[in-house]
Amino acid sequence: MTSTPIRRFRAILHIDLDQFQVSVERRRNPDLIGVPVIVGGTGDPMEPRKVVTCASYEARDQGVRAGMPLRSAFRKMPDAIYLPLDHQSYDVASDEVMSTLRSFGYPVEVIGWDEAFLGVPAGDADMDIRELAGSIRGRILDDNRLSSAVGISDNKQRAKMATGFAKRESDHVFSLDNQNWMPIMGERGVGDLWSVGPKTTAKLEKLGIMTVAQLATEDREHLVSEFGPHLGNWLNLLSRGGGDINVSTEPFIARSHSKVETFPTDLTELAEIDDAVSRLTRELLEQVISEQRIPFRVAVTVRTKTFYTRTKSHKLPAPTTDLAVLEAAMLEVLHKFEFDRPIRLLGVRFDLVMPDDN
Repeated sequence: MTSTPIRRFRAILHIDLDQFQVSVERRRNPDLIGVPVIVGGTGDPMEPRKVVTCASYEARDQGVRAGMPLRSAFRKMPDAIYLPLDHQSYDVASDEVMSTLRSFGYPVEVIGWDEAFLGVPAGDADMDIRELAGSIRGRILDDNRLSSAVGISDNKQRAKMATGFAKRESDHVFSLDNQNWMPIMGERGVGDLWSVGPKTTAKLEKLGIMTVAQLATEDREHLVSEFGPHLGNWLNLLSRGGGDINVSTEPFIARSHSKVETFPTDLTELAEIDDAVSRLTRELLEQVISEQRIPFRVAVTVRTKTFYTRTKSHKLPAPTTDLAVLEAAMLEVLHKFEFDRPIRLLGVRFDLVMPDDN
């Protein structure tokens, strides 16, 4: 694959979806709005070795954080709503948002379910960047019913950090640039720099380098001698507000595609459940074929009326786009579930062969 040439951008925007997994759950079940919601694992807060993936602001206010063991979260908030991770639904919601971002006509680099960079080319001098950021937020809210924050800068690291400040602004937009970088970041700890992890932070602090301002004034050669040429030079650049200026223009290639449906009336009969999965499989296959992709694994997600959610999958004997083979495999996976409760949601997923693997 040919590498993408580095382009000059007038501005780089970091778009971060707000409490993403919780927001997706609330989008399909408005009863969850305004109540503490915690997403993680299978939704069982007493399950060992499972952690919080996303917590609503109501839960965060009580000290619940992403990465916290679910059992610890439960001790803090036993009355919160605990929901399982629903990868398929998050895949679908993320794809919708990224399509919305691409509709603006600028390069978009996807870095996760809920994050992306957007580059405004240097030649687009007439664009009001803050107005663009507001338009992006408005379009995501109108088209995808999800809220977001936008950080603006001239490189990805600084734009990412700007998003943290954007979340506290009334318009959820914030710019970090050469003028306000040190006044805002100078007295903050070195661990507040994006990409500086706990081990590097601890080593810097052991050297007496506690703040961003101290790091920025540290001799570059000393940093190189302590951390090596790559990390030492990177820390020197990062502390001064520098960073990666490339937004990849390579098209994002999804590793899977999903289709999920929440039913207005719960399904109770096996025949209608089978029909729904078959229909979703056909619709999903049309999308995959249109992109010239090939499935190698199928998966089915079932959510009951009580929000109990499970996903089962099956690897195909060989990658194929044969509808009969895929539909039979999907139904085989479906029939591994016990249908003792009404079905609220069904989802199907194809894991896809990556182009480089062909």
